[in-house]
Amino acid sequence: MTKHSVEAIVSALNSAQVRYLIAGGLAVVAHGFVRFTADVDLILDLDAGNLGRAIEALEKLGYRPRAPVPLHDFKVPEKREEWVRERALTVFSLYSPEHQATEVDLFVEAPLDFDEAFRAATRLDVAPGVEAVFVGYDDLVRLKRRAGRPSDLADIEHLKAIRSERQGD
Repeated sequence: MTKHSVEAIVSALNSAQVRYLIAGGLAVVAHGFVRFTADVDLILDLDAGNLGRAIEALEKLGYRPRAPVPLHDFKVPEKREEWVRERALTVFSLYSPEHQATEVDLFVEAPLDFDEAFRAATRLDVAPGVEAVFVGYDDLVRLKRRAGRPSDLADIEHLKAIRSERQGD
């Protein structure tokens, strides 16, 4: 992942007025635990208009699906339901020849109530004047706990330790 690519993705989404939340490893970094992550995990408001703007913004950056399906299929709720049902797909992976080191994973289903999570989000600049929207601390911990992988559980422990240290516990 490159800082330049993250800035480009966030700028494109913001310019297109996309409602999004950055989750995964980048959100862990935003909440204070610096670790490597190879992709940008995005939770999008699944409203059709929002998805259209998101797809257009990502296409302009050269992003296309890893799977042999049209990117615009992501806008179709029935297609996403089919991917979940038939392929147990949780994220839709995109790559870009222009941003080779930075994949984008779009959550196929909303893993949380988007409106509530958007209100509780953490907003931080990823570059001067480029504000990114990250899942809030509590939602991030819930998402990591639900994923349950050893790396996710380790992230939770690091985040809790950082929060405790910041609060002087």
